[in-house]
Order: sequence, then C-alpha cells, then structure tokens
Amino acid sequence: MTAQLHDLRTTPPEPVPVAELLRRRRPGTSLESAFYTDDEVHALDLDVVFSRQWIFVAAAAEIPEAGDYLTVEVGASSVVVVRDDEEQVRAFHNVCRHRGSRLLEDRGFVGNIVCPYHRWTYDLEGSLLHAEAQPPSFDKTCFSLRPVHVRDLAGLVFICLADEAPEDFDAVAELVEPHLRPYRLDQAKVAAQTDLVEAGNWKLVMENNRECYHCDGHPELTTAYFPLFAYDEEDISPRLRPLFERYQRAAAALEGVRRAHGVPMVDHRHLDDRVVGFQLTHMPLDGEGKSFGAHGAAVSAKLMGDVQDPAFGDLSLHLQPNSWFHLLGDHAVVFSVMPTSTTTSVLRTTWLVHPDAEEGVDYDLQTLCAVWNATNDQDRALVAATQRGVADPSYEPGPYSMVEDDVEAFVSWYVARLREHAGPGALPDALPDPRAAG
Repeated sequence: MTAQLHDLRTTPPEPVPVAELLRRRRPGTSLESAFYTDDEVHALDLDVVFSRQWIFVAAAAEIPEAGDYLTVEVGASSVVVVRDDEEQVRAFHNVCRHRGSRLLEDRGFVGNIVCPYHRWTYDLEGSLLHAEAQPPSFDKTCFSLRPVHVRDLAGLVFICLADEAPEDFDAVAELVEPHLRPYRLDQAKVAAQTDLVEAGNWKLVMENNRECYHCDGHPELTTAYFPLFAYDEEDISPRLRPLFERYQRAAAALEGVRRAHGVPMVDHRHLDDRVVGFQLTHMPLDGEGKSFGAHGAAVSAKLMGDVQDPAFGDLSLHLQPNSWFHLLGDHAVVFSVMPTSTTTSVLRTTWLVHPDAEEGVDYDLQTLCAVWNATNDQDRALVAATQRGVADPSYEPGPYSMVEDDVEAFVSWYVARLREHAGPGALPDALPDPRAAG
C-alpha cells in the first residue's frame, strides 16, 4: 500500500494546454506549476516575451568607446551590441551573412567585425566591406548584418528582436529620462559586474525582486533600505510603525533635496497597464540616507554626474520583463535577468561609479558591492527553494498578500502578453481576486 501511494504521489499530472492555463489564471494568486516547469511554456516565454518585447541588456558604460562590443544570448539568438565610429550604440544579429558563423564572442574591441570563418568583413554600422572571391554581379549592399532594434535610454541599453518593436518605448523614455539625467549614466564607469546562476525559472527571480514581503531576510540591505516597498499606511503593523515614521521624516527631507536638484517630483507606476511596463519611485534611505553602506553611509567619495547632495536617496526603476535599477548619489546598480533553461536563469548585476572615481582611493570594491552580493545570494536561495516547491505535486497557487501588488502586476503583465499571442481562447472567465474576499 505504501508503495502504491508513493507511485500516486509521484506520477506527473497530465499536461494542460497553455491556452487553458492562461484562461484559468486567477488574479491575486501565484501562477500554476507549469508556468515555472513546463518546456512548452518556456519556449513561449522566449518567443513572446524575450523575442518581442524590449529587454534590458547592458549599461552603455560597458561599451564606452567606439569599437567596444558585447554579445547577448537570448534563447537561440545571439546579438552583438557595439558602439560605432560615431559613438552611437548599435545592435546586430551575431550571424555572418555568408554561411551563418557566429561573428563575435563575449565582449571586447574591434575596428571592423570580421567573420572568423571566411573573413567576411563588416563595419561598425553593419555594412559589408569585404567578401573574397565573389562574382562581379555580387552586391555587397544586399548582405549587411541584420539589425536589431536598440535604444540607449540615458545610459541604459535595451534591445528588441521583433521585426516591429512595441511602440510605447518612446513615451516611457520621455517620462523616465528626466529622472535619470542627473546621474549621467552614459558617462559612468563600470566598477564591477557579477553573473549569478539561479536555480529557478526567470519569472521566480523577477517575482522575488518585485516585493519586500521577505525583506527581513536581507539584514545587510535593510540597514539602509526601508523595507516598506509597496506598503500603504494602512498596511503598517504596530511592529513596523516606528520604522514607517522614520521613513516619513526621511521622505520629507528627500523631497527638499529633489526640489533643489530640479528633478521631477512625480513618481510613476505603469507595471501592467501598458506594453512597456515600468515603475519609477524616488525613495529615501535610512540612517545617513546617502547610500547602501552600513546604516545609509556613502560607499564612494565621488558623486554621480550632476548630483550635489550625497543624501540623494534611491531612484528605483523597474521595467518589465527583466530589469531593475537602483540609482544613488554616489553609485548605481543595474540588474538584468535572462532565462537559460526552463528552470534556470542568470542574474547580472553591474555597479557603476563616477568616471573619475578610483578604486582604493574613492571607493573600496568590497564595500561597494557588499550589500547586493549578500542580498543576491540570499535571494538565490529563496528562488531555488521556490523552484523546488512549485515543482512539487502538492503545490497549488496561493494568494498574494496586500503588499505583493507589484508581484501581481508583473504576473498580470506577463499573462497579458501571452494571452495577446494565444488569442481569444485564452481570455479568462470572470475570476475573483481572493484578496477582495470579505
């Protein structure tokens, strides 16, 4: 009998069509297991989300000079992001127009892009310059590298693999760019970069980032970071009341600093009501209010760009589907998540400082990176545990708390993109949000 019960518990369920999974998704609850474990869903994510939406791939500071390049892997696609001779950021499919060889690997510098196979040579604008032993009728202009949509948003580089990219990026950029301008990210310097392999579906990494319900598990972060993200005053428990009152005082002080810098005073939250979903909030920091050092202390002696006051808070920017950013008076930290399989992903974290900041003089690298190295590693364990849990036969979607609205917004944005692709059959019946009960 025990063996029979064991067999019943471990027998995998019959697969459910993706359209049905989408149709029965209930607002206010986590996604069903298949969204995190099914290869068909993963293939759809690569096609509908990562190949058709704007995704963040790099800080422009990673390719500061003409000829600097990096490569990005998006599912089966490889993209070269390069700064051309006019110092414009360009992107191309990393495929030779001759017989398809990969052109470049990893990152580096090139004068021209030369195929390692047969030496077809392209300039940094993608035009074919040289192809040996071609007939007189050969037209080089027909064999330029295939371009990829690319946008440099105030030093943050996004690409879109689709033939037609979502049109509202311009509108989002118009709202976001004035907030980014004081930091001069396009002139910043890369101080450090790490790639963290996550034993979890990319959506679990993003969901974990989109809430602070678990922030008690980040002691290094919460010495400077108020763990009140997405909390309204009515959500504040007696335990959090002293922290919230300290937050209110810090927020009032930051408002004066923001006004003195002439930055926009309005925040934005459009995580699930537009295709290029985003959120931007300028939040105070605890303690000294300067940076992510212990108790809000500064971690670099040189302030970013045009910032004049070290207590400039934390400009927090989230963009769907794969990125978030923290911009502070003395440095910036930018994050991207890329899927590598159904159940694995890579979190890239890049630390930016003033271009004249010197390691060992203006900042200590270990101190600069300490908070997010620790926080990322803590989150990695949480994501891995959740991946194991959602794959368990006993898992069923649970309700989000009242302070997980941004997780719900991320999931709603994601489901909306898949429903648009799947068509009317994936439209939901009227399903209630369980948080509205009572």
